[in-house]
Amino acid sequence: MVSLALDSTILPRTSCRRRILSRSFSSSISTRTSGISPPVIGFKSISIRAFPYKPLIAAAAAASDNNQEAEVEEEQASRRIVLDSLRVLEWDKLCDSVASFAGTCLGKQATKEQLWSLNKTYEDSVRLLQETNAVVEMHKYGAMLDFVGIDTALVKSAIQCAKRDSPVTGSEAMALVALLQFAEALQFNLKAAVKQDADWYQRFMPLSEKISELVISRPLIRFIQQLVDEDGSVKDSASSALKQSREQVRFIERKLYQLMESFIRNEMKETSSLVVSSVDGRWCITSGTKIQSYVKGLLLSSGSGAGSILEPLSAVPLNDQLQQARASVAKAEADVLLKITKKMQMDLNEIEIVFDDMIELDVINARARYSLSFGGSFPDIFLPQAEDGCRPSAVLSKATTSVVSHPTQKNWTLYLPKAYHPLLIQQHRQRLMKAKKDVNDAVAEIRRRKQGGSMVGKKETDLCISSLEQEVAELQEAGPVPSDVFIARNTRVVVITGPNTGGKTICLKTVALAAMMAKSGIYVLASEPVKIPWFDFVFADIGDEQSLSQSLSTFSGHVKQISEILSHSTTLSLVLLDEVGAGTNPQEGAALGMALLESFAEAGPLLTMATTHHGELKTLKYSNKAFENACMEFDEMNLKPTFRILWGVPGRSNAISIAERLGIPNAILDNARELYGVASAEINEIIVEMERFKHNFHKQIQEAQHYLILSKKLHSDLVLTSKNVKEHQRNQRYKMTQKISETAGSARSRLHEKVRQLRTSHNNWQHRSMVKKSEDTLTSVDLQSEAGRSETSNASETLTSNNTRQQPVPADKRAEIPKEGDTVVVPSLNKKAVVLKVEPSKEEIVVQAGNMKLKLRLVDVI
Repeated sequence: MVSLALDSTILPRTSCRRRILSRSFSSSISTRTSGISPPVIGFKSISIRAFPYKPLIAAAAAASDNNQEAEVEEEQASRRIVLDSLRVLEWDKLCDSVASFAGTCLGKQATKEQLWSLNKTYEDSVRLLQETNAVVEMHKYGAMLDFVGIDTALVKSAIQCAKRDSPVTGSEAMALVALLQFAEALQFNLKAAVKQDADWYQRFMPLSEKISELVISRPLIRFIQQLVDEDGSVKDSASSALKQSREQVRFIERKLYQLMESFIRNEMKETSSLVVSSVDGRWCITSGTKIQSYVKGLLLSSGSGAGSILEPLSAVPLNDQLQQARASVAKAEADVLLKITKKMQMDLNEIEIVFDDMIELDVINARARYSLSFGGSFPDIFLPQAEDGCRPSAVLSKATTSVVSHPTQKNWTLYLPKAYHPLLIQQHRQRLMKAKKDVNDAVAEIRRRKQGGSMVGKKETDLCISSLEQEVAELQEAGPVPSDVFIARNTRVVVITGPNTGGKTICLKTVALAAMMAKSGIYVLASEPVKIPWFDFVFADIGDEQSLSQSLSTFSGHVKQISEILSHSTTLSLVLLDEVGAGTNPQEGAALGMALLESFAEAGPLLTMATTHHGELKTLKYSNKAFENACMEFDEMNLKPTFRILWGVPGRSNAISIAERLGIPNAILDNARELYGVASAEINEIIVEMERFKHNFHKQIQEAQHYLILSKKLHSDLVLTSKNVKEHQRNQRYKMTQKISETAGSARSRLHEKVRQLRTSHNNWQHRSMVKKSEDTLTSVDLQSEAGRSETSNASETLTSNNTRQQPVPADKRAEIPKEGDTVVVPSLNKKAVVLKVEPSKEEIVVQAGNMKLKLRLVDVI
């Protein structure tokens, strides 16, 4: 047994070195004790003197460094390939376009940096999209402001001055005020929206919390505004020393002005070209000619062409005083600005947070404004899952809290209906705007000439305007053609065929840019909602990669690029191959292309899209379910592509048909068809039938969608009409009720008046019967118009009580004064009532008749 003791502090701390060290120990001991089983050795039982640990540690460290260098080189190679792919996809142009919507200079830089960041996780992409959607909602509500008025460069300089404890400038201070006021206005808009409807707080998430948590130093804003004007100049009232120094400067300048004016007036007899000027802050006299020698002063410059500059001797003391006074002003201003710096230092952390958040909001606003400007659609981005429902191991370590938005049983992996290439849309919009501007400029020029009296031919003018307007109309009709990209869940490789300049490459770039836009938090330019997976990287082999410096041909350049893509792509990557297998012998190129695509389908990226002219690649779909065919449609009647993509249909050759329409002799065409083969011709006929079937199928789908849209519109119109009818019914019912109430009230008033007149003029029984009949009529009207209302019942009870008081009961029918609890008869109601209270002194009695409690005179009851 070898007994060794090793100090643990000498060993390296990395686990990798520990493993290498332990393996070295085991191998060394096993070689020394051949034929004997290796003993179990612990670190505490190893002796430094008996074992050469230093060479082993050095070897372990070298191996670890080599591994790290290899990882760094591998990462750099992968980054280079991704950047090359983004370059051929023109991602830089799209980034510049998005950054142009930022309002601040630092916002533009931050936008480009954020879009070029390659280490975004799925959670980052979801967060970026949520932020963009929140700003879009704020724009729709009107809560978002324009960042153009914020000078972030000056604010950044002010923060750096505060950190260095140096005075800020007035412009920097006012830029800081503008930033803080902008943040305060955002908070106010957010609070106003939430006060109107609490749901807006959730719609603006996650920016609601960020904006509401901003700490705005209002005392700092007021402090700066008290000291600095809006133009950045320090106010006279900022300090007494500054005010006094500036008054002294103005006093000296007035004296200098009077002195110079007197000097010029006295010297005008000798020369007429004397002008007061300032040289380095000193008042001088400038003459277009040479100043005479008798003039006393300091000659600052003299020349035959530039004239002479003279500082009169009498102005020298005043200029010296002026320089001293200006230095005092500068010192007083610096003291005031240093106070602002000290005030900023008290809230510097909050200022930096507001500054960083405003730049971040400007970046988000740039993405949102771009999305709104080009009519983008919010992408439904999801993280693809493995077949067993688990996440791929490539992103499991990066994404620990993500939620997959769509289960794997959905029909589509990629759903891009009517997706546009963003750069084509931008170019078309620029051309259209230029054409409209040309029309407006031409009209303005013709109007200007007419107003100036120039002769303008009407025919020539109309022709010019008509030509320009025709160009605008043509551009409006000939917009970019959208691509419909529908890729099923089980599809791993898509093979697209079609003629040259038919739109194959544009289709690839449209998909790639849509994936990058969704990953970067930008709406996808599609007219309908899209569903798109999250790709970790986008690799592309598009264009001519010929390298003269490396002695590589076009074919070799493509093969080298594809080989690097194959080695660096993951199960979450998107790979785009343009003209795979081209640039060499057609048979070998087709065989190599088939082998490459099969390799990508078996253990390659999540999705591979390839364009080709090799017909053999179209057969892969019928032997492997992971493949799908698509082709670019070609209009044989007009001999030009339509730029529409047909899915599930392999492309066919149009060369012989095009040659026939272009006038090639029939003998040559027949020979070509014979050489081409009958079987190939039959395949083309089958493909034609498939294309026709596909065209009819899409036409029916479009009709169905059209009718579905119409039915939805009719349904919404019906719901709206039903709502309006119900509202109208409620309004009419309310109006009728009001009218009935008014009529009943008028009737009651007339009846009450009639009753009072009858009581006053007649006291016999007949008149009392007429009053009773009128009261019954009044009661009937009240029941019809005020049924169920307690107010009307109370009014009727009061009226009955008043009437009862005015109908005295004959004295002979009342035998004695009733007592509490007795039952009496109320003739006016023709009802019995229970006596509740008797007041003999007032000759009044309180009775309960049913639900009514009445206070009557004794003569009104029996």
